[in-house]
Amino acid sequence: MSSSNMSRQAATGPKGRAISVAAAMPNPPIPMQTSDIQSAPWPDSGNSDLASYFECPVCFDYALPPIMQCQSGHIVCQSCRQKLTMCPTCRGPLGNIRNLAMEKVAASVLFPCRYSNNGCPSTLLHTQKSEHEDTCEHRPYTCPCPGASCKWQGSLEQVMPHLMQSHKSITTLQGEDIVFLATDINLPGAVDWVMMQSCFGHNFMLVLEKQEKIDGLQMFYAIVQLIGNRKQAENFIYRLELNGHRRRLTWEAAPRSIHDGIQSAIASSDCLVFDTNIAQLFADHGNLGINVTITICER
Repeated sequence: MSSSNMSRQAATGPKGRAISVAAAMPNPPIPMQTSDIQSAPWPDSGNSDLASYFECPVCFDYALPPIMQCQSGHIVCQSCRQKLTMCPTCRGPLGNIRNLAMEKVAASVLFPCRYSNNGCPSTLLHTQKSEHEDTCEHRPYTCPCPGASCKWQGSLEQVMPHLMQSHKSITTLQGEDIVFLATDINLPGAVDWVMMQSCFGHNFMLVLEKQEKIDGLQMFYAIVQLIGNRKQAENFIYRLELNGHRRRLTWEAAPRSIHDGIQSAIASSDCLVFDTNIAQLFADHGNLGINVTITICER
């Protein structure tokens, strides 16, 4: 059959209706160079469809570079790949074959944030995805109480109801200027003292953490975090103050959002820090009072 006759052939469309090949393909496809794939993201209109091709059949997350495949070309994400011995799609062996073509396409696809169902509108290149998700404002909040015993996660609006229901022993004081009393600071081992402060229509969590160091030295870390997001935390300043006989130790900073937690601040000493000897200078019969003042930051 000649090419001219072939171009006039009719194809059968849905429900037997004939459509012309010329009408279905008004313009011949244009070859795409490899450099075109790497240079810019795909248009938004087809980006979600392209991203779906990277979906892992096990966890439904995205399989991102380096992308491994079975001998038949089926892919799984790196996390699931480490747990499997055979392909979940065809049951064939999972070797160490990289799908270089998919990796090239992945370099130009914009993937949605994993917290898109929580309201995050961001779409990102796979090289930016992990860093964004680590700090995404739409990720679930964890329980702000220190320690690893509570595994609760939920939305920001659910944090206070969780604390009131599951951590009823935490005392809440009203007002922008209160005294945080830590009792029995001479207790051995690592200890946490927690109190809530409510003012300016917000709730703040005050934490005093005692850590045992390798050399036997005990260190205290005092910090305030806002039950709110980062933008809200920028509106406040807190001051912690220890008062004793002709002595005063103060620390002033912006509160941490519970989105960030306090451990990174403690690790970098970005809080009020003092050792056991300093604590004894301000303690009264083993109890330590810390004056806490919350103010609105002036712009």
